Amino acid sequence: MSCLKVITEAILRLELKATEPEVYYIPEGKILSPAAREYLQQRKIKISKGKPPADAEPEAPQTEQPAAAPAKQAPAAAKFIDDETGAFFTEKPEHMTHLHGNVLVSKADPRILFRGKLDSLQAQVVLAQATIHEEGGSIKLIDDLGDILGVLREMMRCDVLGEDFKNERIIGLNHAELRERSHNPVKFFGIEQMKLPDYTMGKHYALLNQLRTQIRETEVAANQAFRDGRKCTRLDIIEELNRLSSALHIMMCMYLGGVYTGNG
Repeated sequence: MSCLKVITEAILRLELKATEPEVYYIPEGKILSPAAREYLQQRKIKISKGKPPADAEPEAPQTEQPAAAPAKQAPAAAKFIDDETGAFFTEKPEHMTHLHGNVLVSKADPRILFRGKLDSLQAQVVLAQATIHEEGGSIKLIDDLGDILGVLREMMRCDVLGEDFKNERIIGLNHAELRERSHNPVKFFGIEQMKLPDYTMGKHYALLNQLRTQIRETEVAANQAFRDGRKCTRLDIIEELNRLSSALHIMMCMYLGGVYTGNG
């Protein structure tokens, strides 16, 4: 397995078949596939990077290691690996796409559908920025949308690389401030909570509302992609999408409250 950059669930199942470790150490230069990470979480095995401590006891005698494990070595001509089965491919099948690195999944995989929604959402944010700019709208509004776009791009990066997503502020507000303003727009902006959109409120307001609904759709796709029974495996992404929805609601209130006026 030394030639593989990604450790899949199939590889883990073979490796841990006769063991029950408390911690799984990810070898240097390798990453876990999302399915492999979920498998370890299901078995309540902690995940750490690097080599195990020198004084750590082996999880099982070497003689008990399954002899079949070397059979999973990638053939010399192999270029891709199936995330679900661990099968190797010399050419990428047309019905599959990259999950990360050389790991492939079906194009109908919920994780790919989520990424499609996330990609589409980013495109809509850029289109809204371009529209507002061409029509001489608020620079602050364009900048705040740029902040939303940056959060979405970082979310995509973390998903592709299997990294934890961390973000403390959106449009300059921390989590508590987002919640407070979203729940009490009358206090902060003099605007009714979730005022129903109407064409008389203007095109830019309608664009903000459209983005809010698309964030909600992306959140649904994320819940489908990262669901393991009744358990969610990427709460960091789910929670941030919920905060982004609140941020768009706040921006809509700011728009009606006159914060985004003229070119300011």
